[in-house]
Amino acid sequence: MTVVKSTIPESARQVTGDALQSTLVDLLGLSLIGKQAHWNLVGPRFRSIHLQLDEVVTAAREFSDTVAERSAALGLPPDGRPETIASAFTLPGPKEGWVRDTEVVGVMVESLEAAIGRLRERITATDEADPVTQDLLITITAELEKQRWMFDAENWPKDS
Repeated sequence: MTVVKSTIPESARQVTGDALQSTLVDLLGLSLIGKQAHWNLVGPRFRSIHLQLDEVVTAAREFSDTVAERSAALGLPPDGRPETIASAFTLPGPKEGWVRDTEVVGVMVESLEAAIGRLRERITATDEADPVTQDLLITITAELEKQRWMFDAENWPKDS
């Protein structure tokens, strides 16, 4: 059933829909990773990392809404159901229980890097299919790269 008529051709809509749905899954999952780490964080850098995690969660949640609405605007129903996220999500996350501040930083850098890598693939895929969606994905990537940089800076000086 098509409720909303798309403004782009069907072939472009399919590529764009796949990119948007995968991004939605990554963003919703990333917000869950951030909250899990936020609740279970321990260590001397608790406060600064705790606050940084809130920034990631807020950005991921706001962008997930924008991504879902872009999908709907193109006539593609977004799927953010828990079972969809659970079955499709593959970003690395924190272990169960209390997590040291250094481990949280490592997990967040790794998760953000993975999300950014996939976003860059989607940016390429949507270049011709839908430049509007591509622009949205570029904006999300820029924010996640900033967040990754901030977590990575927590690791300085790095052991060589």
